[in-house]
Amino acid sequence: MASNIESAPESAAALVRPAIAAIAGYVPGEQPQGGVWTKLNTNENPYPPSPAVAEAVAAVCAGRTLAKYPDPLATHFREQAASVLGVTPEMILCGNGSDDLLTILVRTYVGEGEALRVPTPSYILYRTLADIQGVDCDEVAFNADWSLPAAFGEPMTPAGKPVKLAIVPNPNSPSGTLLSPDVLLQLAEQLPCPLVVDEAYGDFGETNCLDLVRQSERVIVTRSLSKSYALAGIRFGFAVAQPGVIEQLRKVKDSYNCDAISIAAATAAVADQDWLAANQAAIRATRDRLSGALRQLGFAVIDSQANFVWCTHSAHSHRSIYEALKARQILVRFMQYAGWGDGLRITVGTDAEIDTLLAVLPDVLRQTSC
Repeated sequence: MASNIESAPESAAALVRPAIAAIAGYVPGEQPQGGVWTKLNTNENPYPPSPAVAEAVAAVCAGRTLAKYPDPLATHFREQAASVLGVTPEMILCGNGSDDLLTILVRTYVGEGEALRVPTPSYILYRTLADIQGVDCDEVAFNADWSLPAAFGEPMTPAGKPVKLAIVPNPNSPSGTLLSPDVLLQLAEQLPCPLVVDEAYGDFGETNCLDLVRQSERVIVTRSLSKSYALAGIRFGFAVAQPGVIEQLRKVKDSYNCDAISIAAATAAVADQDWLAANQAAIRATRDRLSGALRQLGFAVIDSQANFVWCTHSAHSHRSIYEALKARQILVRFMQYAGWGDGLRITVGTDAEIDTLLAVLPDVLRQTSC
């Protein structure tokens, strides 16, 4: 006899795409909401942004601007940034942080049965973006000296999937190392696909790859205002590429992916290049001091071109150091990579914040061991 009892419908959570159900998702660095912390774990700029930013935001909030949709192309920002960078406004696409641009790029170029290629260890969001898109993420390990192996330029993955987009963070995270523009141009000419140079930390390095965009339609540079302009709280980034490439990327972005406040803040920030120069000098000086002090404590520290340093200690557990510092309300980033090992990434804070860290590190090392 047939049952009249219908089975309960599956929940919406159970009906997500299998590719989404299978992934863990990107886990950002800790963002404590209470207490007094020395926060050196997520590479924010430790200084306030240009005073012009607050003035620009106040002007937006005082008028009727917030009642209207924002400019979908962030025209004023593109014009200001183009004059600073020596490109044309048609070569710039704005986004809700550079992560938004990376999402747009993966969605634009990589489809079913194809692959995204990235180096490892590097920004762990790249794999998450590939997983969300349902495409292969071909991770190619850096050489021991943080150069890229010849295999990075191969047209196919080991599994036989065509590589449709390659991303290289430059400077890299977590290492802070920098590949030269000549090396990356040669790579762009070798690859069968566009090469995205993720310059989230580019303003702290000795070189950048903006000139490569002028030389090659295959090169796309992404930038963030979170780090060097001290605007992590507003979420604004941009991509620089040839106009024909930008035209295609516009088709994929959300209609209004940058709000009026972020556009005004970013435009004011990028216009104040004197502030940027002073901030770069301060970060670099503190970075050098931090690196030297860590070496004196027995850490191996890679020369960094970013606003953080990557360090390891052969005689101590990195996780134990991280946990001991956290107990003292000092946050650094413990990072572990399969097949590579682990270490500590420490953001360059203010001199006072770095003094706080260095004051307790000797005691932490006495309490921890491998």
